[in-house]
Amino acid sequence: MERIILYYSDGGKTKVVAETLAINLRCDICQIKDMKKRDGIRNRFTSTIDAFRESKTEIYPPTLDLEEYDTIYIGTPTWANNPTPAIITLIDRCDLRGKDIVLFTTTNTSDGESALEKMEVKVRARGARVVQQFSVKTKDKSLDQLQKDTDRLFMTLDLALY
Repeated sequence: MERIILYYSDGGKTKVVAETLAINLRCDICQIKDMKKRDGIRNRFTSTIDAFRESKTEIYPPTLDLEEYDTIYIGTPTWANNPTPAIITLIDRCDLRGKDIVLFTTTNTSDGESALEKMEVKVRARGARVVQQFSVKTKDKSLDQLQKDTDRLFMTLDLALY
């Protein structure tokens, strides 16, 4: 069974979660980059609006060949209770037919449920099957603590099954 983790991270916390999962799963990993400038107060505001509207954006890599993978993990921070524009764009561009998908979010304030639900609808519409989903709370946690929390989640959710 071949697996890959696809993720977007703007502040580094989702990156820590994705990299920790990749180590535990011994699988491939690919960071999706949003080519739109998202840092700074003004850009943060427009980024939140983009997420709320489920806007698409220019990403790198622009497309991915996922044919060799059976299971795809897709991770994103939660912005305004939504997945990020980069992940919305990624899902819409990838051929996910017949794939098993594990969705995850990182979140400061919400439970991530709304973002997970929206991603689930999108990946199912692309012909995939969601086999697991989870959120990682990040508020006031160091990167080291996030790594430990992710290791615990890996064991608790038995993610090696997927």
